[in-house]
Amino acid sequence: MSSTVAPSGLTRPAHAEDPASAVVQVYDTTLRDGAQQEGMNLSVADKLAIAAQLDELGVGYIEGGWPGAIPKDTEFFARAAKELDLRHARLAAFGSTCKPGAQPHEDAQVRALVDSEAPVITLVAKSDIRHVERALRTTAEENLRMIGETVRYLVGLGKEVVLDAEHFFDGYRYDPAYALRCVQTAFDAGAATVVLCDTNGGMLPDWVSQVVGEVRAATTGRLGMHAHNDSGCAVANTLAAVGAGAAHIQGTINGYGERTGNADLLTCVANLQLKLGHDLLGSDGLRESSRISHAISELTNITPYGRQPYVGASAFAHKAGLHASAIRIDPDLYQHIDPVAVGNDMRMLVSEMAGRASIELKGRELGFDLAGQSELLGRVTQRVKDAEAAGYTYDAADASFELLLRHEIDGHGPRFFEVESWRTFVEHRPGVGAPTDAEATVKLRTGHGRVVSTGEGNGPVNALDDALRRALVSTYPEIEGFELTDYKVRILDSQQGTDAIIRVLIETSDTVHSWSTVGVGPNIIEASWEALTDAIVWGLLHAAVEPR
Repeated sequence: MSSTVAPSGLTRPAHAEDPASAVVQVYDTTLRDGAQQEGMNLSVADKLAIAAQLDELGVGYIEGGWPGAIPKDTEFFARAAKELDLRHARLAAFGSTCKPGAQPHEDAQVRALVDSEAPVITLVAKSDIRHVERALRTTAEENLRMIGETVRYLVGLGKEVVLDAEHFFDGYRYDPAYALRCVQTAFDAGAATVVLCDTNGGMLPDWVSQVVGEVRAATTGRLGMHAHNDSGCAVANTLAAVGAGAAHIQGTINGYGERTGNADLLTCVANLQLKLGHDLLGSDGLRESSRISHAISELTNITPYGRQPYVGASAFAHKAGLHASAIRIDPDLYQHIDPVAVGNDMRMLVSEMAGRASIELKGRELGFDLAGQSELLGRVTQRVKDAEAAGYTYDAADASFELLLRHEIDGHGPRFFEVESWRTFVEHRPGVGAPTDAEATVKLRTGHGRVVSTGEGNGPVNALDDALRRALVSTYPEIEGFELTDYKVRILDSQQGTDAIIRVLIETSDTVHSWSTVGVGPNIIEASWEALTDAIVWGLLHAAVEPR
């Protein structure tokens, strides 16, 4: 067999697979590495639900956790064997090689991996000689024995074995010969894939390209990439690794992970599939990525990042009037892809920067055909600019903008109720631990007549919300399904101190929609009242409720 000399000095068989022809595998580690993010705490039920979403996305591998080391993960694999019906993905159990001086079949942690019943076992192993000697406290040769014998033992049991070469890049730059021996030992023992890990997250794309290229030239097995984002380059490093010959990528949904997180798997996949032509999830799976990103955000209880590439709410949101004029002619002029490809959508943001084109496109987005209505467009544009000069913002309050637009179209907007008056007061009784009571009274009219309602709460805004709902619920029982989910206060012109203008943004949701409204006033209560009433009106409008 002829061979060629690789940059490392090792030999590579001449018949080695061309890395450019290898299909890139997608391996998700949200449930294990992503779950290490500060503040994230997933139950077993959460993990099972997330695994089902990942399978629907179409990833090839789902790493479920570390059975034997973490009781919750042991339970996850026991339940997954009975409850998960995976159509696309294979479940992977994560763990370490056998301990120094131990045999794999005698090592309790290795046995726990086998007992998990996962068809894929991912082993983490030291590949930096400094970690071997200082952290693992063993010799270079013993570490190689642990890698080889553990991989061979699990392969003999019919498992697909993936080896995560921990701290590989740092180790390779320090002692390339030993790091390569770790990789080759795993391949020789039957590992299907060896993943090169930037465990500290400090690599840059050019460095990754060089190292992966050299390892690719020296080995014949499938190489993978596992990148952390400490240098802000996790996605770029993953793409660089694939470009240099890696055919397996690891990452987490939404970039979850400890410290600054892992490579965002959705961004990696979208770039590789849409920009570089790799067929990873198929077009159907990729179109589910925005929905699944947000579904998993709900399960992790972590607010979605609006500016996340491809799947964020602001990923295709346009604010400048110049953009809007061009988008009206051809959306592709200011968008790098069609948002539909990733299940997202273009949004027009209405602000003081808006021109008539922005208003027309935003109206179209909301279901109004404003083309050719130059007088109406002019009125709305001017009203938006005047309102934003007074402190309003509509780029984060689509519901309030729609109500403004409806008012300009028909002269009054939706009329579900008419407010006669409202008031609120706070009473504090002296004494340590004494409660502070808030009470509000709302007087309004509906088609059923005049209503006077009193509400209580833990503050004046909460009391007003309670009173408003009490006043309306008999006429509009639909509002029982409306839930205030977010409340933000911004002080404008803060140099005015307590005399400053206040802006309040409120997010409300039901089982179908989520909508945002804005209110501005000389105090927090007045601003909140405006946002609260807008939220109720928009919710009733989109629940297809007729004024009563």
